[in-house]
Amino acid sequence: MDDATVLGRIHELVDEEHRLRGQLTAGEVSSEEEQARLRELEESLDQCWDLLRRRRAARQSGDDPDRVQPHSKPQVEGYLQ
Repeated sequence: MDDATVLGRIHELVDEEHRLRGQLTAGEVSSEEEQARLRELEESLDQCWDLLRRRRAARQSGDDPDRVQPHSKPQVEGYLQ
């Protein structure tokens, strides 16, 4: 997966987040459904951003970014800020 693919996935997830918020406003989904799906979207976004940052760091340090694999969602969500 290259950087462009990761960025494309990020854009897809953000677009879905916007659609979901519109669906809530239109009464097409409940608040609970929206919150559950938003949580999934946020975790997927965190995972994509983590992968993109690690790919860029690998490239900057002279390593092969294509060898960087995504971390699991629990691992990414467990990072300390």
